[in-house]
Amino acid sequence: MKGLFWVLSLFALAVGLSMAARFNEGYLLLVLPPWRMEVTLNLALAVLVGGFLLLHLLLRGVAATLALPGRVRAFRERRRRAKAAAIFQEAVRLLFEGRFGHALKKAAEAHAAGEAPGLAALIAARAAQRMRESEKQQAWLERATLDDARTEAARLMLEAEMCIDGRRFEAAVAILARLQQVAGRHIAALRLELRAQQGCGNWEEVLRIVRQLEKRDAIAAEAARELTLKAHQENVARRCGDAAQLRAYLDRVPATDFGPRLTQAAAAALMAVGAHDDARRCIERQLERAWDADLADLYGRGDGDDAIARIARAEAWLTRHPQEASLLVTLGRLCMRCQLWGKAQSYLEASLSVAASREAHLELARMADALGRETDANRHYRVAAQLPPG
Repeated sequence: MKGLFWVLSLFALAVGLSMAARFNEGYLLLVLPPWRMEVTLNLALAVLVGGFLLLHLLLRGVAATLALPGRVRAFRERRRRAKAAAIFQEAVRLLFEGRFGHALKKAAEAHAAGEAPGLAALIAARAAQRMRESEKQQAWLERATLDDARTEAARLMLEAEMCIDGRRFEAAVAILARLQQVAGRHIAALRLELRAQQGCGNWEEVLRIVRQLEKRDAIAAEAARELTLKAHQENVARRCGDAAQLRAYLDRVPATDFGPRLTQAAAAALMAVGAHDDARRCIERQLERAWDADLADLYGRGDGDDAIARIARAEAWLTRHPQEASLLVTLGRLCMRCQLWGKAQSYLEASLSVAASREAHLELARMADALGRETDANRHYRVAAQLPPG
């Protein structure tokens, strides 16, 4: 439709010019002695317009001819860049497909062609790492930043991940420290640092990073709890030889971090350094918050001069948990320590009436030994030997 409009417009212009020329009776006189030429003004105007157009077309042709080598070079450069971009994309695809040898080759070709040389070097480094070619891996990592300074942060992230995969955790921590100076701290870097600090055994740092990730909602709640528990358990184990350091550390642990497993580790460590009262209070606080059979069993194993107080507290718990076999065994064990033989026997037998357990039979056997009832002791030992521990 547009073409038809222009054709009609040209016809209309031609008709208008022809009609206007009919009313133009002027002429043009050209004198160049001894010659003299007289032409109509319409013809002169037509010649001028035609000459201008011809000159314009001639100049355009000359310019196009002179620019032809440059246009050819530009065309070849565009084609080279398109080919290099295709090679780079092929390298990325091959890397994700797991065809690392081909990916390394294509990345090297893209790097040689100058297509995103920094990124191409990183792709080649990753492919070399997957192929366990450490020399090529390091060489490509060094090229990455030299070719493109903008890829420094990406190179550091990749290098840190490679160090972690190679279990070089201290090197990874150092690289991530440099990354923080270059690009600041972000979630992906924190996750890498968490793995590196775990590998180094820096459990204080693990706790700090887990808290940061929790604030940013960047870690699953269950994973955060498990990592926090593991870090606390390791820190408690490292301080189990020094009562003062152990108490100081446990005082710093937030109440929300305490659970049955951490309480059990803390109480066992306190008992190991002779802090039985602290262990007792630690277990009591946890059992008041939530019942746990293993903690109840550990409660009856602590030494000290507070067995009567422990019996009173355990009997209070028994009113709330009358069918807890482990609590009945704990009461029996505590009563034996106070030489309340009859009471101890009643609690241990009550435990057996709830569930047969190896621990209850062993305690009954020990009590029978203490009372000189060899037959009863042997009988309970035989039954205990047939039951699984736990």
